[in-house]
This record gives sequence, structure tokens and C-alpha cells, in this order.
Amino acid sequence: MIIERKNYLNKLISKKENGLIKVITGIRRCGKSFLLFNLYHSYLNSIGVKDKYIIELDLDITQNAKYRNPIELDKHIRSLLVEKDKMYYVFIDEIQKVEDIQNPYIDNKNSKITFVDTLLGLMKIKNADIYVTGSNSKMLSSDIVTEFRDRGDEIHVNPLSFKEFYDNYEGDKNDAWKQYFIYGGMPRIALLNSHEEKKDYLKNLFEKTYITDIIERNKIANEEIIKDLLNIISSSIGSLTNPLNLANMFKTFKKISVTSATVSKYLDYFINAFIINKAVRYDIKGKKYIGTPLKYYFTDIGLRNAMLDFRQNEEEHIMENIIFNELLLRGFSVDVGVVEYNHKNENGKQVRSQLEIDFVCNKGFEKYYIQSALAIPDEEKMKQETNSLNRTKDSFKKIIIVKDDIIPWKNNEGILIIGLKEFLLNSDSLG
Repeated sequence: MIIERKNYLNKLISKKENGLIKVITGIRRCGKSFLLFNLYHSYLNSIGVKDKYIIELDLDITQNAKYRNPIELDKHIRSLLVEKDKMYYVFIDEIQKVEDIQNPYIDNKNSKITFVDTLLGLMKIKNADIYVTGSNSKMLSSDIVTEFRDRGDEIHVNPLSFKEFYDNYEGDKNDAWKQYFIYGGMPRIALLNSHEEKKDYLKNLFEKTYITDIIERNKIANEEIIKDLLNIISSSIGSLTNPLNLANMFKTFKKISVTSATVSKYLDYFINAFIINKAVRYDIKGKKYIGTPLKYYFTDIGLRNAMLDFRQNEEEHIMENIIFNELLLRGFSVDVGVVEYNHKNENGKQVRSQLEIDFVCNKGFEKYYIQSALAIPDEEKMKQETNSLNRTKDSFKKIIIVKDDIIPWKNNEGILIIGLKEFLLNSDSLG
């Protein structure tokens, strides 16, 4: 079965021969290589590009280890561009494998040659269209972005969305949801049948690929702390926390002393490997960001469930995580909303309190306030879910997503209530 990642393929097609380096990022095994080496390769063939003009290099395999040296990589690619009047399409997989080296021509230990130097040099070749993939955001860190300036063009690939999963699933949408809810959207999952196969694949992927990669790349001595921290984050998706709270949890429950600075550093490693994302709190009325606490969500819910050995399947938090991922997929920046208001407490004293909106979503001039709720069975629950939305006192669209399949409707305040599957399967569901 071939899963057509049409959204990403169309992005690549639109950037063809635009003079920039196309940088395809995403968590390992999410389908970056398949997108480039299979789907995009086939597209190029379909418009008349012969295979000899498509140069493919996988840096993740041992036989190509030589080209993890940026100078050797540069020599190799240039040696293949033999016909000067023909356009070549250069695909380099896992570019972050290229190591920084000492510049052999300059007697200065601080003078380095990196893959950025190689790519910028290749980009200047008029008959070379450059595409690279990478599995960590090191390649797009602030320093490298500064060096690329306006010469890099990122396409970020995610695991399968629920719509992509359902479009390739032999069954109804309710059965598809049950599978997606537990096993997530790593493309390989769609090809496996039994629970044991899916469970083993996800657990091995987490432990033997992601955790091992993080430990080796960052030279971490204590593997258990990494695993314990991932377990804590897995158990508390959608909950407000910060590095200090997490460090205190280590001390309380694990009897291990870990500094908040170490926890913060390890969380950054997870983010850089695209395993988790964070959502920062935003004061809606004050129009400012609040540093901590914040929320963490997994890039793929199946990986989160595998980390916990599929023991904690709380619908509310998993649903919230999947909605968060879908909003990112649609190109929104997503924050946690905070609405402050004044009121009298039970003693009649004037106090200031905060209410939370699950997601504040921004894209250009678009803004949405979104709440995630399993169900709204009565007026009390409706009041609870709409209280923060109504206190924003602005005209941006407000939405509540519930788990059940319902006909979308609006309440008296104009708040849209929509079913989860309608939201996930209809790209225009936000209106």
C-alpha cells in the first residue's frame, strides 16, 4: 500500500527549482525519505525527468559514511553533475549526519567547515536543485538559520493525520479512530495488523531509535533519567508544568536529585528530536506570553502510548493531544490561552482569577479560540466550557470540539460546537 502524502508532495512541487535549498524535517520514520525518494521521485519521472538526473544519497547507511565529511560530500555531488546543460535534482537523506570538521586550509582550530557550507556551495550551481532531509532541529537552529538567511525553504513533515490514516484504512471512521487513538499515525503502523506487531514496532522505535539517538547525539551518561522524564511527560500530556516541577517529581517519587536546568536541557533534546512540542501560555487580555508553566504534547500519540506500554488511555488528554497536532498541521501557531477576570469570592472580597482556553490558534490574520471537551451533557458543563471563551470580549471565532459525532451547531453566544471526527476529516471545519 502506498500512502500518498499529497499535502507535502504539492508543497515540494510548488518549490521545484526555486533556487533555494528545500529542507524536509520531521521525526524519524514519519515518511520524509519516502516522500522525497519515492513520491517526489515518481512525480519527476512523470513529467519527463530521467533517473540519471536524479541524484540520491542516504547518509544514514554505513556505505555512505565517507560523505558525512562535508568536503567529501561536496566532491561527490559535484562529480555527478556531468551534463552542464541538464537540471539535476539532488536528494540527500539525513543531512544532520554530516559532521563539522576542522578547515584543513586554515591554521585556526575555530575555523570549521559544516554541511551548511556544502549546501550553500551546491546551491550556487545553476543546474542543481537541492533537497535534504533531517530528523532533528539542530539543522535549523538559530545559528544555522542565520547562515541560510533566505536561502533555505523548510517543509516540515508530520506523522499521518487522522484524515490521512482514515483515507488508507479499510473500515469505517469509528474503527479507524479506535486504531488511531491507540497506535497513532506513524506510516508503518498502517501496514501492520495485530496489536502485538504494532506495539512492538512502536516500543522498539522509541527505545532503539529515538532514545538511543538522543543519548548518543547529546552524550548523555544516565539513560534512566531520560526514560523517566519521558514517562513523566507521557503521563501528563496537556497538564501545566515546568522544569522545576518536573525536577521536584524526580526527588519525590524517584528519590533522584536532578536540577531544573538539566530537566530543561533534556526537554529541549526531546523537542529538537521532534518527539514533543510545547504550548506556551498567552495572556489574552494583556496580550503577552507567560513564561511558565506550560504544556507538552507528543508529536505522535502512538509513541506516547507505547512509552507507557499502552496503560494510560485517557480519552480527554489523548483527544486534546490529537487536536493540538492537527492545528499545527494546518499551519497554526498554537498557545494555551489565559483569561484573567475580577470577581468577589465567598467572603465578598474582590479577587483576581484565571480561566484557561485550551488552544489559541493564530495564522496570519486568522485567530480561533478552541476548547476540547469529551461531551457537553448539560447546561452546567456548557457553562464550564464557555466561561473562559465568553470572557475574551472579542469577536474572534470560538469553538468547542466534542468527541461524539454531532451535527455542528452554535449556541446563543455564537460559539460553534463540532464533533471531533468532523473537525479532523474536514479541513474547512473551522469555517
